[in-house]
Amino acid sequence: MNTKVDLTNPIYHDNDAAREHLETILWPDGPVCPRCGVMGDRITKLQGKSTRPGVYKCKDCRKPFSVTVGTVMERSKVPLCKWVMAAQLMASSKKGMSALQLKRMIGTNYETAWFLFHRLRECAIDPKRGPIGGQNKVVEVDETYVGGKAKNAKRGKPIPKKHAVVSLVERDGEVRSFHVTNVNSKTLRPIIVKNASRKSYLMTDESVVYPKIGSEFSGHGTVNHSAEEYVRGVFWYTNTVESYFALLKRGMMGSFHSVSEAHLYRYLAEFDFRHNTRKMSDAERGDELLKGAAGKRLMYHQPREAANV
Repeated sequence: MNTKVDLTNPIYHDNDAAREHLETILWPDGPVCPRCGVMGDRITKLQGKSTRPGVYKCKDCRKPFSVTVGTVMERSKVPLCKWVMAAQLMASSKKGMSALQLKRMIGTNYETAWFLFHRLRECAIDPKRGPIGGQNKVVEVDETYVGGKAKNAKRGKPIPKKHAVVSLVERDGEVRSFHVTNVNSKTLRPIIVKNASRKSYLMTDESVVYPKIGSEFSGHGTVNHSAEEYVRGVFWYTNTVESYFALLKRGMMGSFHSVSEAHLYRYLAEFDFRHNTRKMSDAERGDELLKGAAGKRLMYHQPREAANV
């Protein structure tokens, strides 16, 4: 796996090179039929003059396929090299990148750039991820609000709505972020108990929402932000999750400006992904994002639940 990004690499400019790169990422042990899952000598590569490059045939289900079948790239008319480039740019942009910027960089129209980034945000979602934290580990929980300010509202348009976001961050570990309709124990408890091991020590601010939830964990500590208490000793603080929010808000305000409620979960997945892969190099992170394309054939009109999100 590459550890350094070289934008002159053919994978960003040549479709055949991009396809071969995707095959090494999605098929590390050789071609796999996306329909029946067989591989090895049950797969034949088609090499006729009338056959486009990269097409294989399964001897069991007798169906042809390529590396993009069953992924977010299936049936896309966007060149594969642009998909690979867009994934690398998203993975390397600490505060995110707007679709307008992507449009300028890869030479597409805005609609195509928007399409690419939203499909890649789906790649950042891992439906099989387990809870964070555990015994002798600390999980910080806090909520914030993202959305436009009154001064950013267009003339004659209402003030953009602010959306509540709750994040759980394991110290020196991963983050889980969620859009919630209301900040109360009824909406937060299911999220927290599902995504954080109850063997964890829960760390929050002084909000009245958390004490009852915290009683279900191995311990619960708080800091009183309203009294300007941000660190007590060397253990009691929520600075980890606050730092995550700072980066999230810089991205929302500086790169995206306005995020619709319908797509907010995708943007949160993008920022979570970069945080959770922060120890990787930019090139490794780009490849990791492309790995998430497998098994996510997604139509725009398809409900979120149907995509196993």
